[in-house]
Amino acid sequence: MVLKNPLLDACVLPRFDRIEPVHVEPALRELLAALSSELSAVEREAAPTWQALVEPLERIGDRLDRTWGVVGHLMAVRNSEELRRAYERIQPEVVNFSVRLAQSRPIYDGLKRLKASAAFDELDAAQQRIVQLLLRDAELTGVGLEGAARERFNRIQTELAALATRFSNHVLDATKAFALSLRDRGEVDGLPASLRELSAQAAREAGESGASAATGPWRITLDAPSFVPFMEHCRRRDLRERLYRAFITRACNGSLDNGPLIECILRLRREQASLLGFSSYAELSLASKMAEDVPAVDRLLEELRGASFAAAEGELDELRQFAEAEGAPEAGELQHWDVPFWAERLREKRYAYREEELRPYFPLPRVLEGLFGLAQRLFGVQITPADGEAPVWHEDVRFFRVREQNRGEIAAFYLDPYSRPAEKRGGAWMDECRGRSRLLAEPGRPLRLPVAYLICNQTPPIDGKPSLLTFAEVETLFHEFGHALQHMLTRVDYGLASGIRNVEWDAVELASQFMENWCYDLDTLIGLSSHFETGAPLPQELFTKIRAARTYRAGSRMLRQLFFSFLDLELHHHPGSDNVFETESRIAQRNTVLRPLPEDRFLCSFEHIFAGGYAAGYYSYKWAEVLSADAFAAFEEAGLEDESAVRATGSRFRETVLALGGSAPAMEVFRSFRGCAPSTRALLRHTGLAQPRTARSG
Repeated sequence: MVLKNPLLDACVLPRFDRIEPVHVEPALRELLAALSSELSAVEREAAPTWQALVEPLERIGDRLDRTWGVVGHLMAVRNSEELRRAYERIQPEVVNFSVRLAQSRPIYDGLKRLKASAAFDELDAAQQRIVQLLLRDAELTGVGLEGAARERFNRIQTELAALATRFSNHVLDATKAFALSLRDRGEVDGLPASLRELSAQAAREAGESGASAATGPWRITLDAPSFVPFMEHCRRRDLRERLYRAFITRACNGSLDNGPLIECILRLRREQASLLGFSSYAELSLASKMAEDVPAVDRLLEELRGASFAAAEGELDELRQFAEAEGAPEAGELQHWDVPFWAERLREKRYAYREEELRPYFPLPRVLEGLFGLAQRLFGVQITPADGEAPVWHEDVRFFRVREQNRGEIAAFYLDPYSRPAEKRGGAWMDECRGRSRLLAEPGRPLRLPVAYLICNQTPPIDGKPSLLTFAEVETLFHEFGHALQHMLTRVDYGLASGIRNVEWDAVELASQFMENWCYDLDTLIGLSSHFETGAPLPQELFTKIRAARTYRAGSRMLRQLFFSFLDLELHHHPGSDNVFETESRIAQRNTVLRPLPEDRFLCSFEHIFAGGYAAGYYSYKWAEVLSADAFAAFEEAGLEDESAVRATGSRFRETVLALGGSAPAMEVFRSFRGCAPSTRALLRHTGLAQPRTARSG
């Protein structure tokens, strides 16, 4: 008996309990051969109808996305050398098929005929938008190219995919290759108990079987749950410097050097844009985004820079004065490894609480309960655990079902909450396991329901305690859950526009950043807190301090994001003779108040723009933050203490922003909810930067 490849199993959910690296290549080759035959059949007919063109495209694309998507997902959460090799060997074949699909001239011509026909007028608005976007995407993927130009474009596509994979692998390997092994109790002086416990656990996992939080040794890594609190609390300045320098030089030398990859990626993107008739890759990128053009992005970034630069300068001066008053010898020349430490000391003094005081109030189970309660309050959905009902890729992964009172189950999601530096990439993200679709419904069901992956890198349970979250980790969980809500609560039945599909990239962060605002709402935060030992909710006094600290160093935090955004645009819109690190230094002169070190190579680990979807699009975080702050202002105007008004506004948000997905332009969707175009006023008010300031020129 021949066992079926689990990657090709037609089960509703992936068989993560059976999938191994050995399955990847045979599964994809078998699938690609079948899809190639199906594509040829569609091309032979190519009748200008929805049923003959768009529905087959949805079927073909979905089958590829589901299988290849599972492999990509495992690359991010259960990475191994065997999986990498299989992925890299088959990736060119997947890219080649994807390009063939996107560049199909018979399908493109059929779609054009459909758009010009009377049948197009009979389609609903979502269907019409799907046809228009399929035509646009085909044009942006080279359908109009011929001969040598098309061959070159397609080679570039394959090369860029391989380079992005290598870039990401280098960052993962470089991150886990470095660790500080501390054995002297004085070296961990000042570190919170949670970090000592985490670092002792890391030491045990690295072979130090006798490691304990009290006696060490303590293993400090570049993974966020270790790196961030160490930089904020370690009293040994020399150790902070060592860790910081290791962090900013990840993946910049030896076999893991991403520097040459960056230059190659940028060169290939420029060539790709030129082949399509664009003067820069930024223009190509913006052709499918909400922002009209590069000048429109520049105008927003400059407005926010004007509001934040002087504030950031003042915040750095304030930090120097505070460090001097505390007797710090480095006060006169604070370095990058000093800023997090002294910023945390000043925050503790000004707001009279320590971040470590908050952790006991945010055990993950209680935070989830509160988060799900908010979802029910705002959007009328119930979320219940369904652990054991779906295969998972790690024992820590949870599975949940989403239900609506009158409609039953409407979605589901996986939650992979904890950091695993050896196999899981850093950061947090949401991705789709499968999308909502009427066409692809299982037999006997009206719809295929959406399923999401929700991935975080929070502090894991340690020494019998539950996972205790920092407030920043609570915000991150809310952020990613916002993405998941947009994927799961869609009302669009066409798979090519449901959830976040076809939502402009610079609007994708709207729902996620909107959800973060609820972390500063009294009822919400009290409702998701419960001391893991006593059960007591977060004291209102602490909440008041948290909300007051929301604007702490807001200028510095905003300017940091603006620096990344300006640098991303410069690299993709104004390529010059400088190498990328010289460009970084030049952009930093105008957009930082503490210049990067000469050896800073953070670009070598900037996965967002070199291995993610944010190339010439990092500005999207600020663009969408304007949208999200303005959207939350609708709740403030309705009255956050008026329960009926909150529920009514939440219902309106669900029926527009969350429901419509990519079935309508993002600006149209926003106006449907808000009744007007977005404004920066709410964002500047929330960040305490509403007073106009004059930014230094040059």
